[in-house]
Amino acid sequence: MDVQEIRRQFPILQQEVNGHPLVYLDSAATSQKPLKVLEVLDDYYRRYNSNVHRGVHTLGSMATDGYEGAREKVRSFINAASTEEVIFTRGTTTAINKVAYSYGYANLQEGDEIVITPMEHHSNIIPWQQTAKSTGATLKYIPLQDDGTLSMEDVKNTITANTKIVAVMQVSNVLGTINPVKKIAKIAHDNGAVMLVDGAQSAPHMRVDVRDMDCDFFAFSGHKMGGPTGIGVLYGKKQLLENMEPLEYGGEMIDFVDLYESTWKELPWKFEGGTPIIAGAIGLGAAIDFIRDIGMENIEAHEAKLAQYATDKLVEVEGLRIYGPNKRAGLVTFNIDDVHPHDVATVLDSEGIAVRAGHHCAQPLMKWLNVAATARASFYIYNTEEDIDALTDGLIKTKEYFGDVFA
Repeated sequence: MDVQEIRRQFPILQQEVNGHPLVYLDSAATSQKPLKVLEVLDDYYRRYNSNVHRGVHTLGSMATDGYEGAREKVRSFINAASTEEVIFTRGTTTAINKVAYSYGYANLQEGDEIVITPMEHHSNIIPWQQTAKSTGATLKYIPLQDDGTLSMEDVKNTITANTKIVAVMQVSNVLGTINPVKKIAKIAHDNGAVMLVDGAQSAPHMRVDVRDMDCDFFAFSGHKMGGPTGIGVLYGKKQLLENMEPLEYGGEMIDFVDLYESTWKELPWKFEGGTPIIAGAIGLGAAIDFIRDIGMENIEAHEAKLAQYATDKLVEVEGLRIYGPNKRAGLVTFNIDDVHPHDVATVLDSEGIAVRAGHHCAQPLMKWLNVAATARASFYIYNTEEDIDALTDGLIKTKEYFGDVFA
């Protein structure tokens, strides 16, 4: 894996920010886009922009081939059994909401349980809060260990015969925790529950096999894996999707419309009402091609190396605390004593270093950590050890600057 060659494929990285070479360490929020994706999007809009499925003219056929071809790429990427199980959405948030409202509202009642964890992104908390309120179900949380991991004993004790839905992120966007979702799915199924996996932070970074995982639903976003914004995927087992009602009604998703009754198209199109996200899907397909050309095993190894290097390197910064387990995905979340994370991010930005600061859409987890906010550096295929060296130097300067200010 030639990281320098990969970096040359990302035009945005070839610039200076505030007089310094850009060091982009915010890929957990959104990744940068390779030339292959940018060129595919440009080609679609320049050469064959058209709506899909309905038209029989040449441009319409080309657009349909591109859109449905992208669906097959997604199917292969996550090892779904059929393209019928691959639904294009606006992103992970929309995908989870579809499950919460279409499946949850229809299958939950008072006395039933929904089980999640305190480390979840708000997108995998709020839909279940609302579903519980509307159906009378109880929302339960698997407790966290001191290092931000899950104990299988706690999983077994929290999921009961009353549990109907378990929804867990595969990788924490704050702690970098890699959850044993396959084992959790087995426990959920043994208790008669279905399992949803939030894959927003896993699909870009590690091999995903939904059949091996045996999850019932899997959600992820294109923009975190080199694809465009506004495109995501909901995978669902065919038998579950067939029994779910669509949430959006209109064009594209219908089979027959009469004055008082209508019928829906077959899967997956019954869940894709209106003009679909055509360019986004085609761009996501190109991003998948790019990732597969590199090799997911190479990406995993590269990011594991960067995460270890970062945790070893950042101890050079006096008063810096890293949150999360020792074995982590490719991100490091931290705070520096007596310096607000927003101030940390501001000083780093003056050095051309982009990190995230705030609650990371994980306020319950911030409360569990007993902090208001944290700073986060997250890595991807284009990052290097030199980026982490620059981060470390920037943090030392930050510490020195605020030490001088308050001296």
